[in-house]
Amino acid sequence: MTRDEILSTTSMPAFSPSYPRGPYRFRQREYLIITYETDPAALRRALPEPLEPHPDNLVFYEWMKMPDSSGFGDYEESGSGAYAFHDGEPCNFSIQMYLDDEPPITAGREIWGFPKKWGQPQLKLMKDTLTGTLFYDEERVAMGTMTYKHESLEHDLGSVREGLRKLNVNLKLLPDVDGRPKVAQLVGYRLEDITVHGAWNGEGRLDLIPHVNCRVADLPVRRIVGARHMVVDFTLPYGTVLHDYLA
Repeated sequence: MTRDEILSTTSMPAFSPSYPRGPYRFRQREYLIITYETDPAALRRALPEPLEPHPDNLVFYEWMKMPDSSGFGDYEESGSGAYAFHDGEPCNFSIQMYLDDEPPITAGREIWGFPKKWGQPQLKLMKDTLTGTLFYDEERVAMGTMTYKHESLEHDLGSVREGLRKLNVNLKLLPDVDGRPKVAQLVGYRLEDITVHGAWNGEGRLDLIPHVNCRVADLPVRRIVGARHMVVDFTLPYGTVLHDYLA
């Protein structure tokens, strides 16, 4: 393998790369997002400086079903995030994510710093209830439920689309060969080429079970604010460095 061949390889292992070069297109991506108020001290521990928390200590727990993802295939995902501010601009910060497919775990961590680990999430319609579950090592650690299509946002899909263009932020941490930090960055990105096929609000409930290696319950539920169901297409572009902790 020549130097040029090595430098043109998209990812490891070079002999059989885990993922192709982006950007990446997602079609018919389905969301269940439950927004809730959490404990302010717990939120502050999860939110890296210089990000600031929402004044109402709002976070969200979400399930995502990705049936058609370029380079990644068909998989599901679940995890938590926080509504925050970066230099006064509203943003969504990813706290932890669990999914059942190796290429998006690897690409997400290596490129954007998504906090991804292996888990077994599932989002499905159970009779009249949109239901999300997350299992970690065969133990259920999360379940979310939402009324199915009770309040259509068909009249306001433009606002839904604008909300999806919001700044998203990850904490990217990669060690050097000696184990010391090589990359320590806040990475920002914005979704592009967004099409909203449908969006609905409704009542939601969320149950989080403590687990030492899947810490979704470390942001306890104090008050449910609302739930949203969406089906969208979008392109995930490469990101930018917002803050470099090693600079």
